[in-house]
Amino acid sequence: MDEVALIVGGGPGISASCARLFARQGMKVAVAARNIDKSVLQALAREHGVLLISCDASDPAQVASMFDQVAATLGTPALVIHNIDGRSRDVFRKSISEVDPHLVLDTLKNSTFSAFLVGQQAARAMLDLPGHEGHKGTILFTNASAAFKGYPRSGAFAAACHGKAGLAQSMARELMPQGIHVAHVPIDAAIGWQQEDGSRAHRMAGETVDDNQAHPDRIADLYLQLHRQHRSTWAFEVILRPWNETW
Repeated sequence: MDEVALIVGGGPGISASCARLFARQGMKVAVAARNIDKSVLQALAREHGVLLISCDASDPAQVASMFDQVAATLGTPALVIHNIDGRSRDVFRKSISEVDPHLVLDTLKNSTFSAFLVGQQAARAMLDLPGHEGHKGTILFTNASAAFKGYPRSGAFAAACHGKAGLAQSMARELMPQGIHVAHVPIDAAIGWQQEDGSRAHRMAGETVDDNQAHPDRIADLYLQLHRQHRSTWAFEVILRPWNETW
């Protein structure tokens, strides 16, 4: 039976790279996003047979419906990735004295709360899977360096990332003894994805030079490796950063 992978959060970086890699590995792949009309997502559907699902991952009913749709169309996912940043541009780099409380709440809902909702539904689904050699499924949480470093003018994002890290750790301690691998991946880097001209760039960090930005294809490689790990050596947390990142 083909494995099913669900990626929650859709864009041209990690999600698209994961979808392409998993499809090439013979998995049935679904990508969920608020806006599934993005050209990169439409290309995934057209070129790799990826199932696109419109979903606001901060809404409990929509998340439950998303899992039902994946199960009915492709089968129960054995690999689920939560890959949502959660920040709006208006909350980014705002001092604690000026940031809009409503945008802070939105950040927490879109990041930490949506991670909880996706993790909860994934756990419920995977616990019923027969599994293979004691491994029922894998839940991966993408995070940022704000998971362990609260930067100035970044209180909302730091709170959201710390919360997501704590959620992942709690879930790992609960679910790994039940056969579900939970891993937390903070990425301490700008992520440069391939542009139409073939270069790699990040919208704020500029063009990639000498591998100074994380490559989403290599992140996808790691995510697949985490899913394939033997349960005697399950990694919980892997921090990724380019070779020249200051930390």
